[in-house]
Amino acid sequence: MPVIFPVIMCGGSGTRLWPASRPSRPKQFIPLAGNRSLFQETVERVAPLAGAEGALIVVGGAAHHHAILEQLAEIGREAVVLLEPEGRDSAAAMATAALWTRRQDPEAVNLFVASDHHIPDGEAFRNASRTASEAAANGRIVTLGVVPTAPSSAYGYIAPASTGLSDIQAFVEKPDTATAEQYIASGYLWNSGNFIVRADVLHAEIEQATAGLTEAVTDALDEATFDGGVIFLGRRFTAAPKISIDYAVMEKTKRASVLPVGFEWSDLGAWDSVHASGEGDVGLHVFEDADNCLVRACDGVMVAAIGVSNLGIIVEKDAVLVTDLRRSQDVKKVVERLKTLSPRHLDFSRPPEEALADGAVRFASWMRQAALPTWCTLGQDAAGGFEELLGQDGRRLGAARRARVQARQIQVYAEAGRLGWSGPWQATARTGLDWLNRRFLNSDGLMRARLSAAGDPMDETVSLYDQAFLMFALATASQMTPEHATEDQAVAVRDRLLRDAPRSGGLVEAGAHPYQSNAHMHLLEAALAWEEAGGDANWSALADRIVDLAQSRFIDPATGLLREFFSPDWSPAPGADGMLVEPGHQFEWAWLLARHARARSAPDLLDVAWKLFEGGLRGVDPKRGVAVDAMNLDGGIRSARARLWPQTEWLKAALILASLTDDARRDLCLTQAARAQRAMWRYLTPSGLWHDKMLENGRFIDEPAPASSFYHVMAAFAQTRASLGALRPDLVSALELS
Repeated sequence: MPVIFPVIMCGGSGTRLWPASRPSRPKQFIPLAGNRSLFQETVERVAPLAGAEGALIVVGGAAHHHAILEQLAEIGREAVVLLEPEGRDSAAAMATAALWTRRQDPEAVNLFVASDHHIPDGEAFRNASRTASEAAANGRIVTLGVVPTAPSSAYGYIAPASTGLSDIQAFVEKPDTATAEQYIASGYLWNSGNFIVRADVLHAEIEQATAGLTEAVTDALDEATFDGGVIFLGRRFTAAPKISIDYAVMEKTKRASVLPVGFEWSDLGAWDSVHASGEGDVGLHVFEDADNCLVRACDGVMVAAIGVSNLGIIVEKDAVLVTDLRRSQDVKKVVERLKTLSPRHLDFSRPPEEALADGAVRFASWMRQAALPTWCTLGQDAAGGFEELLGQDGRRLGAARRARVQARQIQVYAEAGRLGWSGPWQATARTGLDWLNRRFLNSDGLMRARLSAAGDPMDETVSLYDQAFLMFALATASQMTPEHATEDQAVAVRDRLLRDAPRSGGLVEAGAHPYQSNAHMHLLEAALAWEEAGGDANWSALADRIVDLAQSRFIDPATGLLREFFSPDWSPAPGADGMLVEPGHQFEWAWLLARHARARSAPDLLDVAWKLFEGGLRGVDPKRGVAVDAMNLDGGIRSARARLWPQTEWLKAALILASLTDDARRDLCLTQAARAQRAMWRYLTPSGLWHDKMLENGRFIDEPAPASSFYHVMAAFAQTRASLGALRPDLVSALELS
């Protein structure tokens, strides 16, 4: 059997199924005949044909990006998703999928199917497709011709040359009923619109028959941008001739064949065909002497029908259709009239999504008026120590205090001063640093891990992670509080850590995972901060060392994803530990490596950052629109819970990459930044606090706000201000903290 790459074509708007089907939610994404959408049913029908060597491909419009990903996730399927910047009809879509397929396997066969057909017998369809693929492997272009069950003016017809798999004599358009009866008597078949063809054959046929199409789609694929598992085709796609595959190839080629099939098939193109499926009724309804009616009612609506027959009653929140089922094709006429009578009913109304610039201005106001004042008053005691937690009502909770949180809060307020906040940043940072030095430092200058709520030592562990944040806080404070000898203190900590470390490879962390990437990430952050603050050359050397380690050990060369845990020789840890990937850390490392690449003028390293960013996007849940906590190296979700901090890292990475590119990827990054910012805003509260953990159902765990998150939020704001201030000078004053 040839290797098959099924291709699901998600075009079409389903106009005759208004008001349920509209441009933003066309019929393929609606459950019309059963509990799953037609798209999901199609995925389940064709995915087994891909086997281990092929891959499922979905071609759709950019407007349906999230619908495609959501519905794939709901049924646990993965696919390569090719998104068009605008629809250019079936020939361009099929040519693009065939080109992508050829680049994976030059001899593979594509099975092109519509996303909105109803075929209850999936196995019969797969058997027919396998038969057709054998002919396709030998150079034929095979379409499936359905044996008609009744004359229909809703479908096009195919005239076969003979019985069985045969050449095609003619394609004919949708006839009237009388002509359809003649076609059936002559052995014509319904044109199902499914095609099976070797990818290279289709490419050659289109290249020969339609000038400019293969060139346009090749350029579009070459200049595509990647969003996780999604490929956004470049703008050149819009230059492809807008032509159907029937006109471009099938009516001209000498390779066309048709395979008759007898399984049940419908394109569910109108309400009468939905009713005929026997599974079209949805919602609450009561019939009294009503016969042969179809009812679809949206949630919360009850439909009652008395003494009627052959009606379709379709109820949405903003529109109601009542039609004689025999006139279902005429719904399209109603839609045409709505274009002038009531255009707003042509599509579902959607609340506008907050633009990146608007969210950034609101972010600055929230930081200035809510978050920074809250955490330097309610979040810091009179002695200078920072609270670990604040209740959602703003009350202090008296929890044990971690060294890393004290260092993070010092850095936050020193950074606020650098960004011009007019509040008491200096006193907050200074008293916090003094308190940290008194309470947390050991005689060797390193920090213990934890104090009790009363301020007594309770955990003497010395971790790389904690010391990294101490050095980071000192770097930011060095620029704002010159009376503190912060560089000397930071250098002493750095040299103490490196003194007993091997001259190459990674540093060993305390605790259950001594060989890890996370602690090194924050050491890199501290080293870059000191480099930018004018520290000695050893900071740059430390940064270079960690970046080399990341590229040689932490990042998996096959996937471009960064692992979390390792063995003593810095090879991946065995078992589940070695497969763990955190989307938030993909973004965070991407941000750091982009900064390092900018400082070193290293485009190859910037490419590494891009791959990490794309890897992080694979962990964004399309339904909730948030980055999840954890996945596996193969992309499978390990933990669907979503904390606040990955959203901030998503925002930072998108913005810095937007500022470092001037090609089509900038638009992708700015779109991602807007998505990340909207995700972050779901966690932030008006009082300057936040929720930390979102469950899979979209609800938050009811718990206090952790102070540790403020470091992530501040870094996201700083990057927002830097990137948007550079890209949009008109926003500079609105993003000030003063």
